Amino acid sequence: MNPTKEQLAKARVLVVGDAMLDRYWHGAVERISPEAPVPVVKVARQEERIGAAANVAYNVATLGAQASFLGVVGNDEAGHTLEALLKETGIRAHLKRDENLRTTVKLRVIGRQQQLLRMDFENEPDHEVLALQTEKFAELAPRQDAVLFSDYGKGGLTHIRSMIEAARALGKPVLVDPKGDDYSRYRGATVITPNRAELQEVVGRWHGEDDLRGRTQELRASLGLDAILVTLSDAGMTLFDAEGELHVKAQAREVFDVTGAGDTVIATLASMVAAGLSLREAVPIANKAGGIVVGKFGTATVAYEELFGG
Repeated sequence: MNPTKEQLAKARVLVVGDAMLDRYWHGAVERISPEAPVPVVKVARQEERIGAAANVAYNVATLGAQASFLGVVGNDEAGHTLEALLKETGIRAHLKRDENLRTTVKLRVIGRQQQLLRMDFENEPDHEVLALQTEKFAELAPRQDAVLFSDYGKGGLTHIRSMIEAARALGKPVLVDPKGDDYSRYRGATVITPNRAELQEVVGRWHGEDDLRGRTQELRASLGLDAILVTLSDAGMTLFDAEGELHVKAQAREVFDVTGAGDTVIATLASMVAAGLSLREAVPIANKAGGIVVGKFGTATVAYEELFGG
């Protein structure tokens, strides 16, 4: 079952997580520096994109659903740039400003269509500002059809446990893209979406499909989750739930760039659930979206027409 454009247009998804600005400096590489054995990039073009959890909200909006984003930024140039980009794309931005925070920026230097260098600018948000974020969450959550937490490990989801509890108490489906090895903070969510490496960090190395199945279902039960969706890169993805498991094979296509593919998968999953689909109905659609986005450069998105035609 595919949702209509009208169904998606009514679906409301709140994305909460770490805000980030992605910067790209593109240029020509024609010589090696005389100062050190590194290429000299003559920067010809600069590009700015919505990154991290904010990119998840962008994916929701591109699909045609109603996206809201709740996050913390600094009162700096990067924070204001990110807010402007969010508003341009039709995302309802609810940004809490931390005077002491440097808005997270990932700067990538690109030469000859290859990433030569990445520089990260970041620090952690203040707890008082995060408390204000939690208050705003309580105000926004009742009006949503799905709540999505995108954890990039930058400190923006310090109070995720109480927010999950609040959303579930309202009967809202809660989707989490996890980070780190402590999944207890995601207890009670509807579904979490680790990739193979992230899951292995939590449950240990498995030996064969039966072992993977046993470890994943044990984790699901211990955390009180409805489901765990394990993304397996070129092997597709598998949903583990109370009924057992549902495996979807990867869409065969040339992989150009995997940056942001996980963002697209969980954004699509949340949008479909918000539009009324079950997780089992939504997974094949999310898998298809992930297959499309890896054929694009950088953090990219997928439009309704690409996914469903029309």
